[in-house]
This record gives sequence, structure tokens and C-alpha cells, in this order.
Amino acid sequence: MPAMEKLAGNFFLVGLMGAGKTTVGRALARRTGKTFYDSDQEIEARTGVRVATIFDIEGELRFRNRESCVIRDLAQQRDIVLATGGGAVLREENRRVLAAHGTVIYLRAAIDDLLARTLHDKNRPLLQIADPRGKLESLFNERDPLYREIADIVIDTTQQNVNLLVARLVDQLLTPPHPRKETDS
Repeated sequence: MPAMEKLAGNFFLVGLMGAGKTTVGRALARRTGKTFYDSDQEIEARTGVRVATIFDIEGELRFRNRESCVIRDLAQQRDIVLATGGGAVLREENRRVLAAHGTVIYLRAAIDDLLARTLHDKNRPLLQIADPRGKLESLFNERDPLYREIADIVIDTTQQNVNLLVARLVDQLLTPPHPRKETDS
């Protein structure tokens, strides 16, 4: 196991569902000694029901309201890694909060990888449709510019080993500043 790196501040992971935000976030938190949160899991803990159930009963708008409250609350904490929901960037308020309170890391993956990672996951309410590939492509086209707008670091998770990816990410975090730009990783 690599040595723990002490890095100041919060790290916020954004990207489409299946990009690896929760997996990479947990590994990054372990590697940096920070507390890990997943906004969807936090919503479930606060409400006592699954995100898919909230979508079914309350609809996406009410879910997004809950999500904004959770992001606002968690962003006020110190030394956390937060994996956000894929649609968190749709609200300007969320983008502003994330950009103001930490380093934003955009995890980007190819549509084929995203589809393979999410295909059998029944907890992805937006993909429970006849054409999940088309939906992922549409979501990518809509959200990619928003992810890039607030990203300090963009890293490709397509066919990546999590430990190597986190090691490269930590190397980038150790060499600030991060002027909201793309990387080749």
C-alpha cells in the first residue's frame, strides 16, 4: 500500500454515472487520509430510501433539491472527498459551491465503458429505459461542458486500474496550482 499523502482541502469528484466517482473517491480518501462521502449515499442515509425510489415518488426535481442541500452541507466540511451524483452539475448553485470549496476532479470515461459499468445496475433510474446507450450519449453531450467548466483536473478513467489512476491523480494534486484545465491522463 502506498504511503498516505497529506493534501490540504476538499476533493470533489464529478462525472457521468459509471465514471468511477465512488470507487476512485474511496481510494483517494484512503490514500490522503480524508473522509469519503457519496452524495447519493448521503441522500439515502438522510431519507431512509433509495435514490431510485425518490426519483419514482418525488421526481427528478425534488431529488435535485435534496442533492443540492447535501452538497451544500458537505462542502462546508474540511478534508473530505465527495463523489457527487452525475447530474449535480446541472444546477449552477452546485457548480458554484463545488468550485468555491475544493478541488474539482472530472472523471471522464468512454461511453462503452460507462455502459458496461452501469448495464446491470438497477439503481440508475435514468438508465432504466430501452436505449441506455443513447441516454448516456445524450447525458454526456449535455453535461461534459458543465463538468469541464468547474474542473481543476480532468482524468480519463477508461480501462484504468484504480490504484494507478489514484497514484497519478495524487501526483497531479501534489503539483498545484490546477488552473481548470484538461490533462492527458
